[in-house]
Amino acid sequence: MELKLPPVVVFFVFGFFMYLLGTFLPFGFFDFFGRMLLSKILMGMAVVIIAVSFFQFYRSKTTVDPSNPSKATSLVTGGIYQFSRNPMYLAMLLILLAAGLKFGNAFNTLIAAGFVAYMNRFQIKPEEKALLEKFGKEYKTYCSLVRRWF
Repeated sequence: MELKLPPVVVFFVFGFFMYLLGTFLPFGFFDFFGRMLLSKILMGMAVVIIAVSFFQFYRSKTTVDPSNPSKATSLVTGGIYQFSRNPMYLAMLLILLAAGLKFGNAFNTLIAAGFVAYMNRFQIKPEEKALLEKFGKEYKTYCSLVRRWF
């Protein structure tokens, strides 16, 4: 795989950059009514999504380790995986968006977009290739029916 860093490390690195940008960039601050409430809603959604997706992997008795998708014992396509092929990464994105709202710097959206681009290139596409090799036509059909992110 082309995986350079575990997804959780990537998530924290991008989150740290958001913190730095929100704290030290002297321009780009924004505020609107309900900004903090929206941040909390996004965070709550992320917690629910990640909990449900982990539970589904646990129930299917397959690995959640993204560094070696060939260890997957089954293809999880039901529940939340009917709506997103990568709900765990989606939850990470929602947390970054919530943090960006909390920090209140408009440029944090660029960092969140960078997270998506990085994850697509270095994590998701190699995972998809490995899963296609392992599950073949079943995975290809699943990919044609369900979007990558949301």
